[in-house]
Amino acid sequence: MAFGVSFLVPPTPAAAHNSLTGSDPRDGARVAAAPARIELRFLAKPAPATTKITITGPDNVVAGGPPVFDGSKVRVPFKPAAAGLYIVGYQLASSDGHPVKGEVRFTLTTGTAANPSASPSAGAPSADPSTVATASASASAGPASATAGSPTASTVPAASEKSDSGGRWWLWTLGGLVLIGALAAGLVFRRRRRSA
Repeated sequence: MAFGVSFLVPPTPAAAHNSLTGSDPRDGARVAAAPARIELRFLAKPAPATTKITITGPDNVVAGGPPVFDGSKVRVPFKPAAAGLYIVGYQLASSDGHPVKGEVRFTLTTGTAANPSASPSAGAPSADPSTVATASASASAGPASATAGSPTASTVPAASEKSDSGGRWWLWTLGGLVLIGALAAGLVFRRRRRSA
């Protein structure tokens, strides 16, 4: 009789520990079409306050949303980007306080990165080559491309060169006038000495 009672009533410590019983997609699966959501199934009902689920895709891109709890099932919206490995990490607390951690891995064989609207990196290279080409062309051409391409860029160096040469010309002229004045004063002084 005692044996029958102990057989019917499961031990409480084992029942207190929660664990993952299944997932969709399953662990290690290769999926061609991206699912709308990821589903995790647990042995016991997880508490929303102590349950954390993350979905990380290629290049550490977060591909999940807020989880939805339905009894012992938890569903997370799936936002795929590129094809590759996706890791669904889960962390929750059992009724006895024991933490339960784990992860489910699956591979998405066809991503949405082929669509230009889905990925910002797909549209970026189309704009970048023109700017990179013009930047490299102007860098390699040096001052010649600056004078041919942009009038403002060519005006500034030309103005500075003119102002520099103009300043030097005034300095030379002023120096020459001072020298001529000194020579003339010297001649006048000598003539006065001779006449005196």
